[in-house]
Amino acid sequence: MKSKYVARIQSIETCGAVDGPGIRYVVFMQGCQFRCRYCHNRDTWSMSGGKEKNIAEMLREIQSYLFFYKPNSGGVTVSGGEATLQMPFVINLFQQVKQLNLTTCLDTNGCILRYNSELDELLNVTDLVLLDLKHMDEKQHTLLTGLTNRYTLDFARYLNKRRIPMWIRYVVVPGWTDQESNIHALGKFVSTEIRESVEYVDILPYHELGKYKWAQYGEKYDLENVSPPSADEIKKIKTILSKEYHLKIR
Repeated sequence: MKSKYVARIQSIETCGAVDGPGIRYVVFMQGCQFRCRYCHNRDTWSMSGGKEKNIAEMLREIQSYLFFYKPNSGGVTVSGGEATLQMPFVINLFQQVKQLNLTTCLDTNGCILRYNSELDELLNVTDLVLLDLKHMDEKQHTLLTGLTNRYTLDFARYLNKRRIPMWIRYVVVPGWTDQESNIHALGKFVSTEIRESVEYVDILPYHELGKYKWAQYGEKYDLENVSPPSADEIKKIKTILSKEYHLKIR
């Protein structure tokens, strides 16, 4: 059995500025349950990919960058792939990081199947959750990701119940996630069911930066003919969420 102090890591960004507050050390974990058609981290899907890395060497690297990570602001974000698939490692890493007075951030698709003491142990050392909501319609979500959205929505409700701070991330993919009815469904869900914990909703335009990775695997990229949304389209979505549902938008 692999030690909980060792995990399979796809890559590390030492000075990330978009995955949580402040400057952050971002760990991209290996393995994911979703098969998102627009995934820009296609190389993180397999649990056997990446390289093994232990917490001790990771902490040494984090400490060498402490000058850039402001206490109680900057810190460590664990992303993916899907970070919760290697939960014992993330728990231990976050426990160690908090001793350095840095904040901890979990970037997740929310596909949680078991609610147990291990999950609660993780949330006890998590300062912020970046929760990806892919689509509000279950059938469309399944078509887009390969799995139902019920697990993600239930996890959002659980985080709200526990009052774990959340930033909701929503990727606008033309023809897939930009329907006005879906944006209203998103606004209604956030504003009525999880509002107590949600600090911001991040509206992220779809991009094509990871398309080349699919070619490396010899696979078809289903969104080959989809272009990123225009600035006006993004503005319209942000206006709906901010004006009609009174949400803070980033």
